[in-house]
Amino acid sequence: MSAPAPSPLAIVDAEPLPRQDEVLTDAALAFVAELHRNFTARRDELLTRRQDRRAEIARTSTLDFRPETAEIRAADWKVAPAPAALNDRRVEITGPTDRKMTINALNSGAKVWLADFEDASAPTWENVVLGQLNLIDAYERRIDFTDAKSGKSYALKDADQLATVVMRPRGWHLEERHLQFDGRPVPGALVDFGLYFFHNAQRLIDLGKGPYFYLPKTESYLEARLWNDIFVFAQDYVGIPQGTVRATVLIETITAAYEMEEILFELKDHAAGLNAGRWDYLFSIVKNFRDGGAKFVLPDRNAVTMTAPFMRAYTELLVRTCHKRGAHAIGGMAAFIPSRRDAEVNKVAFEKVKADKDREAGDGFDGSWVAHPDLVPVAMASFDAVLGDKPNQKDRLREDVSVAPGDLIAIDSLDARPTYAGLVSAVQVGIRYIEAWLRGLGAVAIFNLMEDAATAEISRSQIWQWINAGVVFERDGKAVKATAELARKVAAEELAAIRAEIGEEAFAAGKWQQAHDLLLKVSLDADYADFLTLPAYDQLVG
Repeated sequence: MSAPAPSPLAIVDAEPLPRQDEVLTDAALAFVAELHRNFTARRDELLTRRQDRRAEIARTSTLDFRPETAEIRAADWKVAPAPAALNDRRVEITGPTDRKMTINALNSGAKVWLADFEDASAPTWENVVLGQLNLIDAYERRIDFTDAKSGKSYALKDADQLATVVMRPRGWHLEERHLQFDGRPVPGALVDFGLYFFHNAQRLIDLGKGPYFYLPKTESYLEARLWNDIFVFAQDYVGIPQGTVRATVLIETITAAYEMEEILFELKDHAAGLNAGRWDYLFSIVKNFRDGGAKFVLPDRNAVTMTAPFMRAYTELLVRTCHKRGAHAIGGMAAFIPSRRDAEVNKVAFEKVKADKDREAGDGFDGSWVAHPDLVPVAMASFDAVLGDKPNQKDRLREDVSVAPGDLIAIDSLDARPTYAGLVSAVQVGIRYIEAWLRGLGAVAIFNLMEDAATAEISRSQIWQWINAGVVFERDGKAVKATAELARKVAAEELAAIRAEIGEEAFAAGKWQQAHDLLLKVSLDADYADFLTLPAYDQLVG
């Protein structure tokens, strides 16, 4: 299909960036414009459906498998076979697409790199455009990087040693205000997908791979259908075979957990697998059941391990569903960041990572995520021990697994309660992460863990839930009720501690007060914000 002329109504509302003309070409912008005109209205309708579904959950405090799709669940079908480049996914590393990370992730020894324009990337225009440029440069092997502080240089290894890229665009809820067509901003998902696909689909085919994607924050099979229609349109537009695109869907919302088979079915010719996105999944549970009473109150984030009964139900159902339909099942994140100074911290953390990856491999997952290159060998060893020379274990059908609808939301099956220390931790992580995000950083090491937008969402959502549920903490032998006043007190103490920790000059140079104020706003407002990143984006773009 020949590309139409670029729209005269296309507006790039941002200061020029170095080499942006290599990304924002007339042809690429024309493609994004066509995506916008063909699909944004449906995206808007689906966002409205999300609100309707949430209102239904508020009324009923329950979820069930969809009766209207029972025939799909009962039928015999499989997704398309995996392409060679995505057949072995035993370890995947995640991270943003800045220049240094691009090189390090590709060189990491992982089978796959999730090149992230979503939760690990704050959507500044610079990150959006230059991230695309870095990927183009990587495929053209003209990328290098020298660290200004250390003087260390980074360059790509040989092609056969590089990870396969699976790119993650932004979720459907985010707009890209710097790019407008027909008088309105383009959804960030279409900007990220459109620019990447247009520039790289043929490049990747020439490299023996293809345009592969992770789809974030999907809430229903209808949203998967929208993506599938986008893929069909895009492949026809640039003239590549249908089925070249492959997508792995993150099952990181509680509603999607009830529609896993339907999501794979909608993407059947383009489906590569499902991923257990554990942090956003917890956020989604709190968001959807936040007013469901005491039985839906989550304890401290760190107390909700993957061995919790409702989390086991979620992951085992995911493995069974994927393997029944011939798709890959990819496990969750190991977020630990090794310390250069504390060997004992590393020893304990590496043991926990190993136990987590051993469990996932033993449960039938075909691969799993890590956030740091030093964890690649740890995760690799766990999956090597189970897979050996096999690329995956999709032949393990897990027919022993049986999950009832109530099992996925049996939050009160976990024998743990919120603690005052958990409140303090949520405030600490929330302020420190939001401050970095407002400076354009989406993946941030905090207390030896790699935090991204999903963990900040958990932090502010738990503060909101605990206050609104009237949770009572035990502190120094006394009962302390979770209140807005208590949250403000803890936040003020944390802000003062940060000021003392980093010094007055660094504090003044940062965005600490903004972060403090925004955390309290989204944690304490009676009207719960669907996503922290929506009001945060208002401040990011000014």
